[in-house]
Amino acid sequence: MAAPETQGPAAGTEEEGDRSGSRAGGVANEDSKDCILEPLCLPESPGGTTTLVGSPSVPCIFCEEHFPVAEQDKLLKHMIIEHKIVIADVKLVADFQRYILYWRKRFTEQPITDFCSVIRINSTAPFEEQDNYFLLCDVLPEDRILREELQNQRLKEVLEQQQQERNDTDFHGTCMFCSEEFLGNRSVLLNHMAREHAFNIGLPDNIVNCSEFLCTLQKKLDNLQCLYCEKTFRDKNTLKDHMRKKQHRRINPKNKEYDRFYVINYLELGKSWEEVQLEDDQELLDHQEDDWSDWEEHPASAVCLFCEKQAETIEKLYVHMEDAHEFDLPKIKSELGLNFYQQVKLVNFIRRQVHQCRCYGCCVRFNSKADLRTHMEESKHTSLLPERKIWDQLEYYFPTYENDTLLCTLSDSESDLTSQEHNEHVPIISEDTSKLCALKQSSILNHLLLQESLKN
Repeated sequence: MAAPETQGPAAGTEEEGDRSGSRAGGVANEDSKDCILEPLCLPESPGGTTTLVGSPSVPCIFCEEHFPVAEQDKLLKHMIIEHKIVIADVKLVADFQRYILYWRKRFTEQPITDFCSVIRINSTAPFEEQDNYFLLCDVLPEDRILREELQNQRLKEVLEQQQQERNDTDFHGTCMFCSEEFLGNRSVLLNHMAREHAFNIGLPDNIVNCSEFLCTLQKKLDNLQCLYCEKTFRDKNTLKDHMRKKQHRRINPKNKEYDRFYVINYLELGKSWEEVQLEDDQELLDHQEDDWSDWEEHPASAVCLFCEKQAETIEKLYVHMEDAHEFDLPKIKSELGLNFYQQVKLVNFIRRQVHQCRCYGCCVRFNSKADLRTHMEESKHTSLLPERKIWDQLEYYFPTYENDTLLCTLSDSESDLTSQEHNEHVPIISEDTSKLCALKQSSILNHLLLQESLKN
């Protein structure tokens, strides 16, 4: 899931495919707005074709017949009867419309026999009674790749929608049981129904398309239908009594209609939440008695701050940066008295400046990282850190690179910890006294006092 990138005003009119290229150059005149708000990712290529995507109907692969998106079965029936083509495992296709459009285009470029397996029916009958059907399935590598790309694209869209709903503060909804209205974030309404009415449809962060989900449930209640057993009742009071007495204030987990409202159903191609959870449980059972004595941990490689050099240990990386770039991080940490979090901010600051091809010593920007390295080595600017107030900022808590192993190797030394204890107030958490009376009654001191009094 990726949030929109922050770019300069001029970048708003560029094409989507040019975003990665415009990140470094499109805002050269506005350095103050040149920031990174998310871990860097490689550009993604869209799956399938975008022709006619979003139209209310789906065309046949071979002819001009069109069918509504909701009438997918009619289209499949048409293609079997009229064109003798069968699509295997249609339920595993994440975006049926884009899938059909892709193959519609491909079949105009090459013969169908280049993609489909030929199935001959009535093979023992006379030749004139025999017929050939064509099977399109994911055994074909191209088809498999297409299905996976469509699945990844759908997952990306779902996660973006979920993130939008998680951050939305303009949500407006009404409780289905007490008609109380709620404004703000969707979690306020969902938590209210769970807490006040024992109606829990899951954690808000696990739900997507929440407004549509709530409308679907409300429509069932308006039709006097129980959400769990899905029986219909004669009036609202009878339905309420039934759901309360039978403890049916929950949704039917077997109803596939609700699957599209839970993010877990989009995670793996063709797998429902039940299958995903079953695999997780089975994996735990299978590995309960495994022998881990021969397990060896492979050290993760840390990358240099200024070049692409990788080292298996942090000590080797420190030596490389000192020898090749005259940058001594342990010495800088010691001289400046940096604690763990300050080290994190300094590393992220340098990563960001190098990524943006900017020298943090003189603030000059270059066309490439190679030019930047040459400049910093010749001018000795690698060790010329700016003032603390420039890099010791909250924004540098966030990593420039998502898989930056160097951040995992940073630690406080004993001297750092000692100085930090003198500079910061360390809170002391008191003992739990909520059950003080019970503690006094069960205390061994009572028995000792009793024994002492008997002796006397």
